[in-house]
Amino acid sequence: MDEEVVRAAVVAERGELAAMLGALDASQWGAPSLCERWRVREVVAHMTMPFRMSPPRFLAEMLRDRFNFNRMADRVARRDAARLSDAELLACLRDNTEHPWRPPGGGVVGALSHDVIHGLDISVALGLDRRPPVSRIGTILDSMRDRNLRYFGVDLSGVRLTATDLDWTFGEGAPLRGTAQDLLLVVCGRRLPAALLEGTAAARFAG
Repeated sequence: MDEEVVRAAVVAERGELAAMLGALDASQWGAPSLCERWRVREVVAHMTMPFRMSPPRFLAEMLRDRFNFNRMADRVARRDAARLSDAELLACLRDNTEHPWRPPGGGVVGALSHDVIHGLDISVALGLDRRPPVSRIGTILDSMRDRNLRYFGVDLSGVRLTATDLDWTFGEGAPLRGTAQDLLLVVCGRRLPAALLEGTAAARFAG
Protein backbone atom coordinates (compact mmCIF):
# COMPACT_ATOMS: atom_id res chain seq x y z
CA MET A 1 0.00 0.00 0.00
CA ASP A 2 1.13 3.55 -0.73
CA GLU A 3 3.12 4.93 2.21
CA GLU A 4 1.14 8.17 2.32
CA VAL A 5 -2.10 6.18 2.61
CA VAL A 6 -0.69 4.18 5.51
CA ARG A 7 0.63 7.35 7.10
CA ALA A 8 -2.84 8.89 6.94
CA ALA A 9 -4.22 5.73 8.58
CA VAL A 10 -1.72 6.11 11.45
CA VAL A 11 -2.83 9.69 12.08
CA ALA A 12 -6.51 8.71 11.92
CA GLU A 13 -6.00 5.73 14.24
CA ARG A 14 -4.28 7.83 16.88
CA GLY A 15 -6.98 10.47 16.71
CA GLU A 16 -9.72 7.87 17.08
CA LEU A 17 -7.92 6.21 19.98
CA ALA A 18 -7.53 9.55 21.73
CA ALA A 19 -11.27 10.12 21.39
CA MET A 20 -11.99 6.64 22.77
CA LEU A 21 -9.63 7.11 25.72
CA GLY A 22 -11.06 10.54 26.45
CA ALA A 23 -14.43 8.93 27.17
CA LEU A 24 -13.06 6.45 29.75
CA ASP A 25 -13.55 6.88 33.48
CA ALA A 26 -10.91 6.29 36.14
CA SER A 27 -11.99 2.70 36.76
CA GLN A 28 -11.58 1.87 33.07
CA TRP A 29 -8.11 3.41 32.98
CA GLY A 30 -7.24 1.11 35.85
CA ALA A 31 -8.84 -2.00 34.33
CA PRO A 32 -6.82 -4.92 32.91
CA SER A 33 -6.02 -4.89 29.21
CA LEU A 34 -5.29 -7.86 26.95
CA CYS A 35 -1.58 -7.21 27.54
CA GLU A 36 -0.56 -9.51 30.35
CA ARG A 37 -0.02 -7.64 33.63
CA TRP A 38 -0.78 -4.24 32.07
CA ARG A 39 -3.76 -2.08 32.84
CA VAL A 40 -5.11 0.37 30.31
CA ARG A 41 -2.83 3.12 31.61
CA GLU A 42 0.29 0.98 31.17
CA VAL A 43 -0.73 0.26 27.58
CA VAL A 44 -1.16 3.98 26.87
CA ALA A 45 2.14 4.74 28.59
CA HIS A 46 3.79 2.19 26.29
CA MET A 47 2.07 3.50 23.16
CA THR A 48 3.24 7.02 23.88
CA MET A 49 6.75 6.12 25.06
CA PRO A 50 8.33 6.92 21.65
CA PHE A 51 6.89 10.44 21.80
CA ARG A 52 8.60 11.18 25.12
CA MET A 53 11.91 9.39 24.67
CA SER A 54 14.86 10.74 22.68
CA PRO A 55 17.20 8.28 20.91
CA PRO A 56 19.97 8.76 23.52
CA ARG A 57 17.48 8.17 26.32
CA PHE A 58 16.16 5.08 24.57
CA LEU A 59 19.69 3.65 24.37
CA ALA A 60 20.26 4.43 28.04
CA GLU A 61 17.04 2.65 29.01
CA MET A 62 17.97 -0.34 26.83
CA LEU A 63 21.44 -0.49 28.38
CA ARG A 64 19.89 -0.59 31.84
CA ASP A 65 18.04 -3.76 30.85
CA ARG A 66 20.97 -5.25 28.92
CA PHE A 67 19.25 -4.56 25.59
CA ASN A 68 16.25 -6.74 26.41
CA PHE A 69 13.53 -4.64 24.76
CA ASN A 70 10.58 -6.42 26.35
CA ARG A 71 12.01 -6.01 29.83
CA MET A 72 12.79 -2.35 29.18
CA ALA A 73 9.34 -1.67 27.71
CA ASP A 74 7.61 -3.27 30.69
CA ARG A 75 9.67 -1.34 33.22
CA VAL A 76 9.23 2.00 31.48
CA ALA A 77 5.49 1.48 30.96
CA ARG A 78 5.00 0.76 34.66
CA ARG A 79 7.19 3.70 35.68
CA ASP A 80 5.48 6.19 33.37
CA ALA A 81 1.99 4.94 34.22
CA ALA A 82 2.75 5.61 37.88
CA ARG A 83 4.43 8.96 37.25
CA LEU A 84 1.99 10.48 34.75
CA SER A 85 -1.72 11.04 35.28
CA ASP A 86 -4.33 9.58 32.96
CA ALA A 87 -4.94 13.07 31.60
CA GLU A 88 -1.24 13.55 30.88
CA LEU A 89 -1.02 10.21 29.09
CA LEU A 90 -4.06 11.08 27.00
CA ALA A 91 -2.63 14.50 26.15
CA CYS A 92 0.62 12.85 25.04
CA LEU A 93 -1.28 10.71 22.56
CA ARG A 94 -3.56 13.51 21.41
CA ASP A 95 -0.67 15.93 20.87
CA ASN A 96 1.33 13.42 18.82
CA THR A 97 -1.16 12.06 16.31
CA GLU A 98 1.16 13.19 13.51
CA HIS A 99 4.42 12.15 15.18
CA PRO A 100 6.72 10.50 12.59
CA TRP A 101 7.93 7.68 14.89
CA ARG A 102 8.38 4.26 13.30
CA PRO A 103 9.60 1.12 15.05
CA PRO A 104 13.11 0.06 14.01
CA GLY A 105 12.79 -2.06 10.88
CA GLY A 106 9.01 -1.77 10.88
CA GLY A 107 8.42 1.29 8.75
CA VAL A 108 5.12 3.11 8.65
CA VAL A 109 3.16 -0.17 8.62
CA GLY A 110 4.95 -1.05 11.84
CA ALA A 111 3.73 2.20 13.39
CA LEU A 112 0.19 1.41 12.28
CA SER A 113 0.46 -2.11 13.70
CA HIS A 114 1.72 -0.77 17.03
CA ASP A 115 -1.19 1.64 17.42
CA VAL A 116 -3.93 -0.67 16.14
CA ILE A 117 -2.89 -3.72 18.16
CA HIS A 118 -2.50 -1.83 21.42
CA GLY A 119 -5.74 0.04 20.79
CA LEU A 120 -7.46 -3.34 20.48
CA ASP A 121 -5.75 -4.48 23.67
CA ILE A 122 -7.78 -1.76 25.36
CA SER A 123 -11.10 -1.75 23.49
CA VAL A 124 -11.58 -5.53 23.39
CA ALA A 125 -10.63 -5.94 27.05
CA LEU A 126 -13.12 -3.24 28.06
CA GLY A 127 -15.83 -4.56 25.74
CA LEU A 128 -16.03 -1.27 23.86
CA ASP A 129 -17.83 -1.06 20.53
CA ARG A 130 -14.89 0.39 18.65
CA ARG A 131 -13.63 -1.32 15.50
CA PRO A 132 -10.83 0.07 13.37
CA PRO A 133 -11.64 0.04 9.64
CA VAL A 134 -11.09 -3.46 8.31
CA SER A 135 -8.76 -2.02 5.66
CA ARG A 136 -6.30 -1.06 8.42
CA ILE A 137 -6.46 -4.55 9.86
CA GLY A 138 -5.92 -6.04 6.40
CA THR A 139 -2.83 -3.90 5.85
CA ILE A 140 -1.33 -5.23 9.08
CA LEU A 141 -2.26 -8.86 8.45
CA ASP A 142 -0.83 -8.71 4.94
CA SER A 143 2.46 -7.41 6.35
CA MET A 144 2.89 -10.29 8.79
CA ARG A 145 5.91 -12.50 8.19
CA ASP A 146 7.42 -15.47 10.01
CA ARG A 147 9.61 -13.14 12.05
CA ASN A 148 6.50 -11.39 13.38
CA LEU A 149 5.01 -14.69 14.51
CA ARG A 150 8.28 -15.68 16.15
CA TYR A 151 8.36 -12.34 17.99
CA PHE A 152 4.90 -12.87 19.47
CA GLY A 153 5.66 -16.50 20.25
CA VAL A 154 2.20 -17.81 19.35
CA ASP A 155 1.87 -21.41 18.17
CA LEU A 156 -0.39 -21.49 15.11
CA SER A 157 0.61 -24.97 13.99
CA GLY A 158 -2.30 -27.09 12.80
CA VAL A 159 -4.70 -24.14 12.64
CA ARG A 160 -6.36 -22.41 9.71
CA LEU A 161 -7.34 -18.81 10.48
CA THR A 162 -10.25 -17.49 8.43
CA ALA A 163 -11.52 -13.93 8.72
CA THR A 164 -15.28 -13.48 8.55
CA ASP A 165 -15.18 -9.86 7.38
CA LEU A 166 -12.11 -9.90 5.12
CA ASP A 167 -10.75 -12.15 2.38
CA TRP A 168 -7.87 -13.43 4.49
CA THR A 169 -6.76 -16.88 5.60
CA PHE A 170 -3.60 -18.22 7.15
CA GLY A 171 -2.30 -21.70 7.82
CA GLU A 172 -3.74 -25.18 7.44
CA GLY A 173 -5.59 -27.39 9.89
CA ALA A 174 -8.37 -27.01 12.43
CA PRO A 175 -10.64 -24.05 11.60
CA LEU A 176 -10.56 -20.88 13.62
CA ARG A 177 -12.94 -18.14 12.48
CA GLY A 178 -13.36 -14.60 13.71
CA THR A 179 -13.30 -11.01 12.58
CA ALA A 180 -10.04 -9.78 11.13
CA GLN A 181 -9.29 -7.74 14.24
CA ASP A 182 -9.86 -10.70 16.54
CA LEU A 183 -7.63 -12.93 14.43
CA LEU A 184 -4.96 -10.22 14.46
CA LEU A 185 -5.02 -10.43 18.25
CA VAL A 186 -4.73 -14.22 18.04
CA VAL A 187 -1.66 -13.83 15.81
CA CYS A 188 -0.22 -11.48 18.43
CA GLY A 189 -0.65 -14.06 21.17
CA ARG A 190 -3.56 -12.46 22.98
CA ARG A 191 -6.17 -14.57 24.78
CA LEU A 192 -9.67 -13.53 23.73
CA PRO A 193 -13.16 -13.90 25.17
CA ALA A 194 -14.45 -17.27 23.95
CA ALA A 195 -17.51 -15.72 22.28
CA LEU A 196 -15.32 -13.88 19.75
CA LEU A 197 -13.91 -17.02 18.12
CA GLU A 198 -15.54 -19.96 16.30
CA GLY A 199 -14.26 -23.36 15.24
CA THR A 200 -12.75 -26.48 16.69
CA ALA A 201 -9.54 -24.64 17.60
CA ALA A 202 -11.31 -21.75 19.39
CA ALA A 203 -10.75 -23.01 22.93
CA ARG A 204 -7.00 -23.09 22.32
CA PHE A 205 -6.87 -19.30 21.96
CA ALA A 206 -9.62 -18.20 24.34
CA GLY A 207 -9.10 -17.19 27.93
